[in-house]
Amino acid sequence: MSIETAVHQADPAEPLGLGGFAAAVALPPRAERGERAEAAADRLRTAAVEAVAVTWVDNAGVTRVKAVPLSGLVHAAEWGIGTAPCFDVFLADDTITTSPIIGGPTGDLRLYPDLDRIVPLAAQPGWAWAPGSRYTQAGTPHPGCQRLFARRMEAAAAARGLSLKAGIEVEWVVALDGPPEEAPKYPTHGPAYGMHRITDLSDYLREVVRALREQGLSVLQIHPEYSPGQFEVSVAPEGPVGAADTSVLVRHTIRAVSARHGLRVSFAPVVEPDGVGNGGHLHLSLWRDGRNLGHGGPGPHGLAAEAEGFLAGVLDALPELLVLGCSSPAGYLRLVPSHWAGAYQCWGLENREAALRLVTGSTGERAAAANAEVKCFDASANPYLAIGAVIAAGLAGLDQRRALPAEFTVDPATAEPGAVPRLPQGPAEAIAAYTRSAVLREALGEPLYQAVLAVRRAEAEKYAAVGAEELIAATRWRF
Repeated sequence: MSIETAVHQADPAEPLGLGGFAAAVALPPRAERGERAEAAADRLRTAAVEAVAVTWVDNAGVTRVKAVPLSGLVHAAEWGIGTAPCFDVFLADDTITTSPIIGGPTGDLRLYPDLDRIVPLAAQPGWAWAPGSRYTQAGTPHPGCQRLFARRMEAAAAARGLSLKAGIEVEWVVALDGPPEEAPKYPTHGPAYGMHRITDLSDYLREVVRALREQGLSVLQIHPEYSPGQFEVSVAPEGPVGAADTSVLVRHTIRAVSARHGLRVSFAPVVEPDGVGNGGHLHLSLWRDGRNLGHGGPGPHGLAAEAEGFLAGVLDALPELLVLGCSSPAGYLRLVPSHWAGAYQCWGLENREAALRLVTGSTGERAAAANAEVKCFDASANPYLAIGAVIAAGLAGLDQRRALPAEFTVDPATAEPGAVPRLPQGPAEAIAAYTRSAVLREALGEPLYQAVLAVRRAEAEKYAAVGAEELIAATRWRF
């Protein structure tokens, strides 16, 4: 079945995923898009922008791009930019698989820039960036569009009177430039979390902060991490789709600043054997009528009943969520005990070994700061899929009035065998959990669900017989 056939068999008034939400993903009228694009082009012209990169993230977690000259922005906003549906079945190494609905050389889609997010790139003079969403040539939402999936899930929460704030921590390893087959050579050998690293790379890190600020982002923290050459940056939380967009922009900015300094970066889950890899920890909080439901309620550590149900749904679904939040087979090399990766399916207040960490914040700021952190996700994930799927699982838990199980207050690795389940230790286990999940299948819709499954199975098969070092080398510079 072609993608066009799949789209037109569905009622356009009832887009796939948790009952529809057509208005959340419908394109504005073409004339309105053109007028707004003309205004955006005028602003960008004053910033000496000559071209706009419009990106989307595929199911393997790789950011793909189409770019247009600034003179073509209005046409791109009115009519979209041509993209092939087969990108939904690309693997991280650029080989292509297929799925029952999406795949093959035929068909076309249109990529539309989000005019609200266009921003000049501080580390790439003359360039601007915008995230894109994909539609069919008929203007209907592409059911395989990951960004539209996240927007549908945000709308599903809003239909219940709920909003979310989210943020994704970005971790990366910086290395001296070199051929792709080389293992990293580090520009700093300072200790973990040490000021030594900031001293060695102060100009580089200052430029990262400045570039992010000039692009309208509010940096909360930037600091060295555990592994050699590893750093982390956190930015202010925002709505789910905005947080996913920002995650893409932050990583692109870090890469661009690094190139200007003669450096290269890796956001891969594991960069060196036995090392602590790059996480993509997702923080989120649930709100109703301006109140943070993670504070002031009757549940554990002040959770309101809705927040507890939501988090219980997320915790229960973590095995299948790994297919979306731990995309690369290399991610399971990171997801091991005693690495603060969240290898166990449990939750706990400020427990960095639990897959779901509750963060209340300091006394006096908890009404604003209380949130939960999904620690088992890594930087190979498509952020739109990860955030959207967590919302879907959380809403299912809320609707089912789930309660959290007993809290783990110690390192789960020290518990009696069988007292707390390990999360899947390889792609096969996670894929099996994913195929059993009715919640994710309904939320994603059949085309996107099947495309994700096809990519995960193809990558699992590709790397099933290789050792850890070969797997790390194959994925190190792909993210």
